[in-house]
Amino acid sequence: MSDEPQPQQPHRGWAPRQPRAAAPRRGTTGRTPRRTGWRRLVPTWRTALGSLLIASLLVIGGFFLGYHLVRIPAANALATQQANVYLYADGSVIARDGEVNRENVTLAQISKDAQHAVLAAEDRDFYTESAIDPQAMIRAAWNTATGKGKQSGSTITQQYVKNYYLRQEQTITRKVKEFFISIKLDREQSKDQILEGYLNTSFFGRGAYGIQAAAHAYYGIDASRLDAGRAAYLAALVNAPSQYDVITHPENRDAVERRWNYVLDGMVDEGWLDRSRRAAMEFPVPKKTTLPTGLSGQRGYIVDIVKNHLTENDIVDETALDAGGYRITTTLHKDKQDAFVDAVNDNLMDRLDHDARKVDTYVRAGGASIDPKTGKVVAMYNGIDYVKQYTPNATRRDFQVGSSFKPFVFTAAVENGSRTQDGRPITPNTVYDGTSERPVQGWSGHYAPENEDHRDYGRITVREATDKSVNAVYAQMAVDVGPDEVRRTAIDLGLSKNTPSLDDAGPSIALGVATASVLDMAEAYATLANHGRHGAYTMIEKITHGTRTVELPARHTRQAVSRQAADTTTSVLRGVVDKGTATAAQTAGRPAAGKTGTAEEDTAAWFAGYTPDLATVVAVMGQDPVTAGHKSLYGAMGLPRVNGGGAPAEIWGQYTRDALRGQPVQAFDLRLQPGAWRTQPPADETGSGTPDTPADDTGSGTPEDTGTGDRTPDDTEEQTGGGITGDTTGEDGQDDGTTTEDGTTDEQTTGDDTGEGDANGDDPADPDGLTGTLTQNQRRDWW
Repeated sequence: MSDEPQPQQPHRGWAPRQPRAAAPRRGTTGRTPRRTGWRRLVPTWRTALGSLLIASLLVIGGFFLGYHLVRIPAANALATQQANVYLYADGSVIARDGEVNRENVTLAQISKDAQHAVLAAEDRDFYTESAIDPQAMIRAAWNTATGKGKQSGSTITQQYVKNYYLRQEQTITRKVKEFFISIKLDREQSKDQILEGYLNTSFFGRGAYGIQAAAHAYYGIDASRLDAGRAAYLAALVNAPSQYDVITHPENRDAVERRWNYVLDGMVDEGWLDRSRRAAMEFPVPKKTTLPTGLSGQRGYIVDIVKNHLTENDIVDETALDAGGYRITTTLHKDKQDAFVDAVNDNLMDRLDHDARKVDTYVRAGGASIDPKTGKVVAMYNGIDYVKQYTPNATRRDFQVGSSFKPFVFTAAVENGSRTQDGRPITPNTVYDGTSERPVQGWSGHYAPENEDHRDYGRITVREATDKSVNAVYAQMAVDVGPDEVRRTAIDLGLSKNTPSLDDAGPSIALGVATASVLDMAEAYATLANHGRHGAYTMIEKITHGTRTVELPARHTRQAVSRQAADTTTSVLRGVVDKGTATAAQTAGRPAAGKTGTAEEDTAAWFAGYTPDLATVVAVMGQDPVTAGHKSLYGAMGLPRVNGGGAPAEIWGQYTRDALRGQPVQAFDLRLQPGAWRTQPPADETGSGTPDTPADDTGSGTPEDTGTGDRTPDDTEEQTGGGITGDTTGEDGQDDGTTTEDGTTDEQTTGDDTGEGDANGDDPADPDGLTGTLTQNQRRDWW
């Protein structure tokens, strides 16, 4: 075999490939040519149509899916919160409490001008358009994207949904929910319902949610009283609440007025406002300071006391009250409330020097004033400022009432026909031993109270002992009457049966060891002023919640003590003001009766008094601001001591004068116990003793001059001689004294006694029965 390479033979069946011919172009053979270049980027009509169809199906499917999946949720917590609104008797606002300043009102309670102004500002086609406006949404999105300002493009329905059902965050999820809820809500609620909800949930600045709160915050009026000018300003605020307040941002005044004009012009265009009326309008500048809605000053105290009154008397449940929405009209009078604050400031607070005297930092004051005829609380004073001193001083029960309790002892004596240890009836002229630290007679234990400054008075009448507040006399009288009877009478007059230290006090009950509140004492003294007829005080005139009026409990009155018992006490208490320890109260300029009081160690000083028209109690208290412990008031205001005849009586006098200014002066119309005028005959010295005065000299008969008097009330005053009280009527149980409209008093004398005398231990046929009002001249001639 040759070594030369041999040529290779092709494999069986193999042959070299021939190059393929190029594919024919479209049009030459009927086949589609391949797209090249930019044409490849343009979808075919089939692709476009298919994509559009798929997208449409997705949108429609997504819409129906979203419509069925998104439900109308419960309202968010912020939207349902409301404030409780507290009002004076005249309807002016005292305060609003609650985290959210909102007061929901019905559409009927919002003026038509206010409704139209908001529509002109926010959605003029609201009543004709659907719940959503896609065109506006697209336009708003475009303006926002192009830097023309952030706009919502939302209808009023959508804005209401955002306010009431959703949160304020700007997210796609929230916007989608808003879209579907708006469509559903538009099918389930009327346009009026949606507009009402929107007006109650919109924020207007100054902390005001809803148009009612806004109307008060900017103009101090209800939404029902908004005219077109004021309504247009409030409507403009919705667009930029904080920036459009021209008081806090005066630099934005021009922009605000442009928006205001836009709203008014829109109202004209829509036919909601007459063009001539529009042309005459001037921009309504809101108030710089509106009625305060906070709880500072007296407002917080009032809210606290009223809320407790509502819950304790089962008028409104605490949970419901916390939810808010109540409009509570109180019995308080704004002018009297202001007068009380002024009186305390003028006679107490302005005289304190916290830097110079530490004791002045202890000073607190409380006061309450009641109309005796109606039982309505017309004014209260609770402290210098609720946010500084939280405890309301008018209702606290931790300071002794002192000698302001003594009138209850005497009332109990007359009511029960009580007698002294030697059997003499207790009347204004009953004589007691006023020796300081004299042991009380007829008591199982040893009790010998000291008089103020250890002063001895010797033999002294009840009337004089009341004028001078003699402890020895009244401790003995409490035993003569019986402490249980005294306690019962005090409760009947108005003190709470739960008053601390009222039970088991023994003879000391007369000295006021009980710690009643100022308001309790005012109720009790109001009963005396109302001739013994008692009804629990009230401080609520009316309550509404939305359109519902809350039913108030009926007020029941009863004769707590006889008229003779109450009126005889009044005749005695007149002397305390005329010539006793409370002459400072004479500044009231009216016939007045009252009693001073001082707690142990001078930790509190009281004056409780009344005219025929007003019963008011004032207390000055000492309390450490750090420890809250009770403190003596020695040296306060730079004075050696503070007693009831000082600042409390001075406050009472100024307040009563101002509170009753413009009202006619009324005289007391009194009917006294039988024998009230008679000085008692001598008796052996027992514990109560009488002076060695012959019976012939007592002047116990009927006055010689008992003709009809015609003096006006401000001429009737109490005589100092013999302790005879002016403005008093007789003991016969008949209501013969008649006070005419001009204030004069028609008097009659009668010897016919009808019957309340037996209860007092005197002969019902007592010849010295008097009715009507004894005038000054008649008493002088008689005595």
